[in-house]
Amino acid sequence: MAEFGCLYSEVLLTRNAWEKRKLGELAEFINGRAYKQDELLASGKYPVLRVGNFYTNDNWYYSDLELPEKYYAEKGDLLYTWSATFGPHIWIGPKVIYHYHIWKVALKNLFEKDFALQFFEADRVRLLNSTNGSTMIHVTKKDMESKGILLPDISEQRNIGEFLRKADDLIAATQHKIDALEQIKEKLSQNLFDQSWRFKEYSTPWKENKLKDIVSAYSGGTPSANIRTYYGGHIPFIRSAEIHSSTTALTLTQEGLQNSSAKLVKTGDILYALYGANSGDVDRSKINGAINQAILAMRPSKENDPNFILFQLMRMKDKIVSTYLQEGQGNLSGRLILALNLDMPESTLEQRTIGRLLQLLCELIGVNQSKYSQLELLKKSLLQNLFV
Repeated sequence: MAEFGCLYSEVLLTRNAWEKRKLGELAEFINGRAYKQDELLASGKYPVLRVGNFYTNDNWYYSDLELPEKYYAEKGDLLYTWSATFGPHIWIGPKVIYHYHIWKVALKNLFEKDFALQFFEADRVRLLNSTNGSTMIHVTKKDMESKGILLPDISEQRNIGEFLRKADDLIAATQHKIDALEQIKEKLSQNLFDQSWRFKEYSTPWKENKLKDIVSAYSGGTPSANIRTYYGGHIPFIRSAEIHSSTTALTLTQEGLQNSSAKLVKTGDILYALYGANSGDVDRSKINGAINQAILAMRPSKENDPNFILFQLMRMKDKIVSTYLQEGQGNLSGRLILALNLDMPESTLEQRTIGRLLQLLCELIGVNQSKYSQLELLKKSLLQNLFV
């Protein structure tokens, strides 16, 4: 993290020496080739790279056409998708023919590739911010060529480009670690809860229990929005979208709590979202607060581990939503949730061992997600301040 700050300070000291140039003086933007439908083959010599292949489209067309060299992209080329979904990319695949909606950016000797990539990324973010985040934008070649850029000497470009590339690599590596931990969690959860894997000191068969028999459960209600004295107090009012959060947008007064059917929950209680877009989400409460009817709160008996129950319910989410959630309704029934059958070890210690193990994995994932977010913010700040 400190390396980011050091670089930023050094750049500020040398910024006045950067030269004002136009992109058209530093690079040539070469359009790809447009295709008729009958020219796109199911198989052939060259893959045809289209805009969607950079993002969500894994379907490829091919071509046997032999074209001038400018219409091919090879590994390491700087490309720019300019229609609808837009932005810069370093091509890392095999030799391809690139589509008309992609430019190959041929850089002149004054413009270093990694630095250019980061400039185009900063410009993309600025353009998105100026259009309220819409990606349905066409960037014209004329506009791109006329864009101004402050250009340091080639040595400093290399240093900045290399540093920001390493930052991108660190961000990608952190995301890869998160993905790997999520896969470990999923695999571990699957094998522990179907009892394929058991800790060697435990062999007693698990027993099926109805959720309502191992927890005390309740839902609340919503105070009238017309009575202002009910809101703005010191009691966090947790709504379904806030079950993962340690803060809430609304708070209740003591009067608001007493004169409504809102119910209090304690830190650590299991909160299950019954209503809204996140129906089926479940977590342990991060705070003492109050809930309305959109949340089912559960407090396990002393013999049962709350984390074990929590991760059981997490694992069952997809099945619960597909079985009980009517299309377009967006609500689940607390009665149906409490009627669920859960396989439970008789040993509280075995429950706690499994629950703690999965909790530690979640905490490790959370630490890396926080690191990822911080790196993204630092990178965004550098792009905003380096390339103006």
